[in-house]
Amino acid sequence: MGKSGGVWGKILIFAESYNRYQSMRFLGTIEAKIDSKGRAFLPASFRKELQGGGETTLVMRKDVFQPCLVLYPESVWNRQMDALRSRLNRWDATHQSIFRQFVAEAEAVTLDANGRFLISKRMLNVAGIGQSVRFVGMDDTVEIWSGEAAGRGFMAQEYFGKAIQDIMAEAGDGRRRDADGATD
Repeated sequence: MGKSGGVWGKILIFAESYNRYQSMRFLGTIEAKIDSKGRAFLPASFRKELQGGGETTLVMRKDVFQPCLVLYPESVWNRQMDALRSRLNRWDATHQSIFRQFVAEAEAVTLDANGRFLISKRMLNVAGIGQSVRFVGMDDTVEIWSGEAAGRGFMAQEYFGKAIQDIMAEAGDGRRRDADGATD
C-alpha cells in the first residue's frame, strides 16, 4: 500500500499541475510602455491568469523564429525544457549546442508588488524593442513585441483565413480537404 500510495501521490501532483496548465489562457493584444529603467507592467489580465494558475515565476527568452520575446510561466517553461531534452542526446555535440543556446538565452523574471518586471538591455536589443511594446497572449505564453513593429508576426487577413480553413479542414487520415470538401 505504501508503494502504490506513492504512485497515486505522483499522479495526483501531475493532475494538479496539468489542470493548472490547462486553466491558463493568455488572450488578446495590449499595448504598453517601458520606463527608462527597462521595466514594464505585465497587463492586469495576464497577471490574473498567472495568479489563477498559481504561478509566481516567469522565464523570458527571445522567440526562436520571430523578433520578439516570450514569457513562459515556470510550469510551461519546465514542460518545454522536458520536451526538448527528451528529444536531444546529451552525447551528440549538435544536440548539446542546441540545448545550450536555448537555455543560455533565457532569463528568470519576477514581478514586483506593482506587477512590473525588468527587461534586460540585452533582451531589448535582441528583440529590437524601444519604449513601446505590444503584449500578445499566445495561449500558455505571452509574446512581447516592439510597438514599432505593428503587424509583424501576423499574416495578411486573406492568407490567414485560407490557412486556418486548410488546417481545420484536415481529414482524420492526415489528408487536407479543400473548401468543397475534396481531399488531396
